[in-house]
Amino acid sequence: MSKALGLISGGLDSSLAAMTLMRQGIEVTGISFVTPFFNADKARASAEAIGYNLILEDISDIHLKMVKKPKYGYGRNMNPCIDCHALMFQLAGERMLAGGFDFLFSGEVLGQRPMSQNANALKSVAKHSGFAEQVLRPLSAKLLPITAMEESGLVDRTQLLDIQGRSRKPQQALAKEWGLLDYPGSGGGCLLTEAGFSNQLRDLFEHDQEATVADVELLKVGRQFRLSTTAKLILGRHQADNAALQKQARPEQIKLRCQNFSGPLGLYCGNFNQVELETAAAIVASYGKGKEATEVDVLCITSSDEFVCKVKPMSRDLSRDMLIR
Repeated sequence: MSKALGLISGGLDSSLAAMTLMRQGIEVTGISFVTPFFNADKARASAEAIGYNLILEDISDIHLKMVKKPKYGYGRNMNPCIDCHALMFQLAGERMLAGGFDFLFSGEVLGQRPMSQNANALKSVAKHSGFAEQVLRPLSAKLLPITAMEESGLVDRTQLLDIQGRSRKPQQALAKEWGLLDYPGSGGGCLLTEAGFSNQLRDLFEHDQEATVADVELLKVGRQFRLSTTAKLILGRHQADNAALQKQARPEQIKLRCQNFSGPLGLYCGNFNQVELETAAAIVASYGKGKEATEVDVLCITSSDEFVCKVKPMSRDLSRDMLIR
């Protein structure tokens, strides 16, 4: 029996790709990668629903390094899809060799995404991964050059598919025919494709070339304000944000909270500067219950000390000018 290792997002396409191979008796194992930009929740659900083993691997550090300087550039936002897919195939290929699998597969569909899933892009992804001869796209295989796996008999080409284009109707019809009734909608899932998050990530890279995974995780919390080239403020929008900031704050960062009024938690990130810290405190005050007060006491909490900044709440118009969106 042939053994295949597949890149699984958990969406309809990757689920159908796995089923296409399973229906011809191939032993399928999925691999799903985790980064700050996407998780494996959908992949877990797909594996449970369809019935294949799933490997989970956190690749946050190596993936972030690629996102900073992708060889093939970005898409509409900060999404380096070709480089991302190539990296995943590379890492999956290493797992393939170590685990005794015969080949790799994915749910990519020819022409579904004009930039990252045209014929040249699919070829570039496979070549860039280092495993060009061991990558199969079951959903569009009949429209692509025959692979070594098909020629050797590991895979029956006649049972592969010829889906192409942006329409989801062929996949939806196939899912209904094969009894796959519960699957997520198309799109979404990767923060790098979202304009707002991409703007915040671009700002982070522009001001901190050494940005870490922890810095990226903080982009997913609250409002982000750019104070200067070396400092920013993150402000909670609700209790869940405040709790996340409390949990994720690092020793070198300063927590800010109104002392004499209720309000959100702020996190000052970057080089310490008294003027910029007071600016951050004024923004924190403007989002609290004391926004109309003449003066607000904002408690500043460091890893070793606490002190109070007395500030006048900043007007929302001024603070909006600093908002990264």
